Formats: sequence, C-alpha cells, structure tokens
Amino acid sequence: MSRKPAKKTSADRQARAAALPEQARRAERRRRTLIALAVSVVVLAIVAAITFALVRTSDEPTSSPTPAETGIPTAPMKTASRRTTDPPWSAPSDPSARVRAAGLPMLCEEGNVEHIHAHLDVLVDGKPVAVPANIGIDQPAQQISPLHTHDANGVIHIESPVKATFSLGQFMTEWDVALTKDAIGGLKAGGGNEFRACVNGKEYAGNPAAIEFRSHDEIALVYGPAGQKTDVPSSYDWQEGE
Repeated sequence: MSRKPAKKTSADRQARAAALPEQARRAERRRRTLIALAVSVVVLAIVAAITFALVRTSDEPTSSPTPAETGIPTAPMKTASRRTTDPPWSAPSDPSARVRAAGLPMLCEEGNVEHIHAHLDVLVDGKPVAVPANIGIDQPAQQISPLHTHDANGVIHIESPVKATFSLGQFMTEWDVALTKDAIGGLKAGGGNEFRACVNGKEYAGNPAAIEFRSHDEIALVYGPAGQKTDVPSSYDWQEGE
C-alpha cells in the first residue's frame, strides 16, 4: 500500500516563511560583493593603463626647439653698424627691424632656457651715456627679442627659449649704434681721443662687438681724451634675483 505524502504542518510553513528574508539578504550580499569585485577590477585596469601611459611618456625623449627652429643663430654676429652720430642715442623707432638686423627673432614672450643678465656702461669724456629702456622690445606688436632692456639702467636681459650665445654686436645693432674697435657711434679714436672696452675691469683687445655676454658681466665702453683718468667699473651692484 502506498503512503500519502505527509501534509505540511503550519509550523513547517512558518519556518520556511521565516527563512525567506535571510536567503534574500544573503543573495543581496552576494550580488553586492560581485558588483564591488567587478568595479575594483575595472578601477585597477584603468589605473594600470594610466600608469603605463605615464611611464611610457616619461621614458620618451622630450623634444625642445633648436636654435634654427627659433631663428636664433648658433654663432652671434660680431660686428655692429648703423648710426654714426654723437650721443645720446635713443631707442630705435622700429625695434623689430633692428632686431632682424641683428639676426635675431621677435618672440611672443621671454624665453627661460637661457636666462642671464649683463651690464653695460658707456662713458664719454668721463660722463655716463644712458642705455635706453625697451631696446629689443616692440610694445605695439607685443613682441620681444631674446636680447633686450627693460629699464634705462644698463642692465641687458638675455632671455632665450634655447641655449645660445649672444654678443655685444647684436645688442648694439638692436640699439642702432655702430661699434668698431676704434669707434662708437660718431665718436672715433684719434686726434687726441681714444676708445677702449673693458670686461669686468680688464681691457678687451679687438672689436668689442665680438664680446659675448656671460652672466653678470660688467662691460664698459670708454671714450675720451687720451690719458684722461676715468673710473672704469669692474662690477655692477646686482639686485637680488637678477
């Protein structure tokens, strides 16, 4: 004789009903755990990809502009010709044209790869001749030469986007004042007058236009009667940060 299945008692039904919420909570916890694991895997993959890209980028050689690409010559000009008048010499009316004459480019901003300063004194008959502000700066065009002045204090700023050498000849060409071994502007040696150049207090032999700027050089161009005693500065009182 076959047995009939036992009828579910009220207690069984209550037990099963009571177990359902706990099963649901367990299922929800498993679902959340799986989602968290999936999110963690995705985040780790993204971080790994970014790290790999950064490392690869840092390993690649960075390219910086060359002097040729910026228009800055690898060797500066060592002559300066143009205005052959007596001082004072104002800043030129067309600074961009004079910068081009010096073989230099006009930049949209000051460079910071080569950033040094030098100082220029011009002494005529024992008296200083002003070196004007804004040599090499075209204010209407908002452009600037890597070789320029900001103030009328003789400080020459060399601020280039590439490593390069710059000369006094380039600067004097920008200033539009002729400079040779025997003359500055219209002042020529001879007839009882002499012209000489000094760098850091030491006399420079040859055409001073060939003098190359070094950081904190003190350059003096001196014209006057032969034998006249002139105090030639050997240094400049640089401000902090210059």
